[in-house]
Amino acid sequence: AALAARIARGSVSVALKLTRDELPSGLALDEAVLDRTLAALAAIEERARKFGVALAPASTAEVMAARGVVRSEPATENDTAQTVKVLSADLDALIDDFLAMRGREGQALAAVLGDQLTQIESLTAAARAAAVARRDETRAAMAAAMARVVENLGEMDEARMTAELAVIAVKSDITEELDRLDTHVAAGRALLADPAPAGRKLDFLAQEFNREANTLCSKAQSTALTAIGLDLKAVIDQMREQIQNVE
Repeated sequence: AALAARIARGSVSVALKLTRDELPSGLALDEAVLDRTLAALAAIEERARKFGVALAPASTAEVMAARGVVRSEPATENDTAQTVKVLSADLDALIDDFLAMRGREGQALAAVLGDQLTQIESLTAAARAAAVARRDETRAAMAAAMARVVENLGEMDEARMTAELAVIAVKSDITEELDRLDTHVAAGRALLADPAPAGRKLDFLAQEFNREANTLCSKAQSTALTAIGLDLKAVIDQMREQIQNVE
């Protein structure tokens, strides 16, 4: 409960091992078990005498060693309460140290995620440049596609022609995907700068990054853009793995 109050995300387990420096303060004698043990010893000795067998008498230590004759006294309720009190007194300091360690790890992780966002930004800029470079190729591909449509369907009215051109243009245009990637980069940096827990939001953002990268690859229609899209997917996948460690 103390951890849950101060940790917003993640699964944390706490293991506690108690070691007593001394034996329990007392031993309890189970008289019923002792009576049965002594009766059994007497019966054994009597039976041995009938067969002429001499047995050495059992020592007190041997009788005490019999199972159940002597048992350790359990800790009292007061002992347990005192243990809980002592542990509770140190718990806040323990959690403070734990959170301080996570803070140091978080700073290092923020630097890693920031670098990955920069890589995504650079790859997005490279995709814009590649899209401009392939513009002439795209126009030629659209013209060829329209020629195939006309060849297959014969005469086509102007409205239908306009609709077909729009479909082809949409299938090849990656402007929206690149704009959204830039927006996601800005959102990611804002989340890293915010001291509030952002792990879940970053996780959702990584999914959006991946969706745009997939769409970019499907629309690429060029070796250069496909290569950039694959590089984007690789960086985004690495970022998603790191985000799992963010609160």
